[in-house]
Amino acid sequence: MLSDIAAAPGASAPGATARPQAGRLRRVATPVGIAGAAIVGTTLLATRSPHVPGSYGMCPLLALTGLQCAACGALRATHDLAHGDIAGAWALNPLWVVAVPLLVALWVAWTRRAWRGEVAGRVLGSTSLPLVTGAVLIVYSVLRNLVPALAAAS
Repeated sequence: MLSDIAAAPGASAPGATARPQAGRLRRVATPVGIAGAAIVGTTLLATRSPHVPGSYGMCPLLALTGLQCAACGALRATHDLAHGDIAGAWALNPLWVVAVPLLVALWVAWTRRAWRGEVAGRVLGSTSLPLVTGAVLIVYSVLRNLVPALAAAS
């Protein structure tokens, strides 16, 4: 039957969806935008060293209390990672060095699902993920102020 014949690409057929590719591009716009922002930020950190005092300011918690938060040293660690210095990055923020590949893997899974049009689904039990992440950040923040090996190198 005529209704069983697929319309030629670009042709309008009754009931045909308008350009499925456009929907796919719209679905991946957010993950691609986030990747773009991460690339721009990493490029900035790779070209303008945060190791120079005052180049990006100081952590407000560290400035006010002398305590290091979970993110202290992450800018310098990102700079070191961008230059391939894993040991230097580890000395500044070991949690960040572990988190970066995990974040990249989560981003790849998210982008793949968006590209395929799949429902986002649960990632590691999405209701507990924010709680676990928060708990890890709090425990790490406390430990890095008690255990000198976890403190960001100066």
